[in-house]
Amino acid sequence: MQKNQINFQQTKKFMNKIDFLDGVQRKEFLPPEEILSRLSINKSDSILDVGAGSGFLTIPVAKMVNETVFALDIDQRMLKVIQAKAKDRNIENIKLLHGNIDNIPLPAESIDIVLASLILHEVRPLPEVINQIGGVLKIGGHLLCLEYEKDERFVQDPPMNIRIKSSELEEELTKAGFNVVRKQFTQESIYIIVAKKKEA
Repeated sequence: MQKNQINFQQTKKFMNKIDFLDGVQRKEFLPPEEILSRLSINKSDSILDVGAGSGFLTIPVAKMVNETVFALDIDQRMLKVIQAKAKDRNIENIKLLHGNIDNIPLPAESIDIVLASLILHEVRPLPEVINQIGGVLKIGGHLLCLEYEKDERFVQDPPMNIRIKSSELEEELTKAGFNVVRKQFTQESIYIIVAKKKEA
């Protein structure tokens, strides 16, 4: 009985997370097409969405390219949600990857664009994660990061102690061999950084 109750609670928590990730309010607050417009995306680009979740960016970006869009997530249930959405929309260029952002299961320098939407604050250590991302990006490839600013004026989730200051992320990207080509706030508490991988 107790095991069934725990399973029910876990399922309910997961469904609540899906409701939030796919909610109308979130799409109005952070329109995925508007986020992706910060990049010059070509039909021939290969794309990796790290911490893809329910496919908030995976699905729309897959419609923009002919090449494979890799959706990486540690939660198998999230990948099944993406799979169902892709099937429902007749999208056939998404490949699901079950794994962690600190050990990306892709060849070196095989990806043109990496998307990291509201995920970097959940993983540590940040320099190692950025190096992992840089490893799979082609030279000249782009990384788009969407994160919460670490600012005491903005108290909504996530907790302040795990947020990443935009200046800190910019510094870590520079150390890892990226040029920051764009930095802007989409909302008061959320910023976008686009960085380009330099030649070694």
